[in-house]
Amino acid sequence: MTATPTPTLPAGVDPAELAAIALTVAVEAGELITVERPRDLGVAETKSSRTDVVTVMDQRSQDHLLARLGQLRPDDGFAGEERGGRVGTSGITWVVDPIDGTVNYLYEIPAYAVSVAAVVGDPTVDGGWRPVAGAVVNPVTGERYRAWLGGGSWRGVDDEEPRRLQVGETPLELALCGTGFGYDADRRAWQAAVLTHVLPRVRDIRRLGSAALDLCRIADGSLDVYHERGLNPWDMAAGWLVATEAGAVVTDLAGGAPRERMTLAGAPGVHAEMSAVLAAAVAAVGPESGR
Repeated sequence: MTATPTPTLPAGVDPAELAAIALTVAVEAGELITVERPRDLGVAETKSSRTDVVTVMDQRSQDHLLARLGQLRPDDGFAGEERGGRVGTSGITWVVDPIDGTVNYLYEIPAYAVSVAAVVGDPTVDGGWRPVAGAVVNPVTGERYRAWLGGGSWRGVDDEEPRRLQVGETPLELALCGTGFGYDADRRAWQAAVLTHVLPRVRDIRRLGSAALDLCRIADGSLDVYHERGLNPWDMAAGWLVATEAGAVVTDLAGGAPRERMTLAGAPGVHAEMSAVLAAAVAAVGPESGR
């Protein structure tokens, strides 16, 4: 099988400038979804199952991001979780999650975020794209993460001076492990079965409900290792770069780019340990039902 070529940054594009744009529009969308959140937030429709909800505010947030990025970078493409997008001509595509952690948002649990990333390549092709700049903003806590290719990973709260992030090594048996669960019942059952093999090997498990924030927590050390099956490009794009620019390794189980089948993130040593544990767990559990 021929490997997918690694996409490159177009000539003349400054990833630091893209990161600044990502942060600006993510903060704006974060303000929209908090300030204008209806008191009795209704569910507009469902996505893949009855437990996978879409809200009016998801769509409003994405519409805002689409419009603002169109003003600031009119030649770029746009792809998001909700309806609406465009094909660009610049070689840059913005991949956004207008509310990552929608269920937390519905229940007013302060663990959701707006995720905005500039990527090169085709985000619809596994292994055919990579982020070059991005920002993840939790509008409730004020946490602002941003990163750009070769420029490091940074965290601030509201308008405070951001600090540069660097992952530290923790042995697997002392590692706090983040994970997530899909909405489909068969996938949840598969993930739970895999987790029974992981749980005895780590300090503890956390399921916090936002993949974008989980990847950022790898960068800031509030999680040591993270894995999840079922992530889409918008779930991981900005957080993937925040983690890697802080020194983390973010891959699938074969050591390639993270993808829907598995995303695994952590400092190099704990990443390698968890990769072996997960590979054995997946082999023991077998394929998902119906897949």
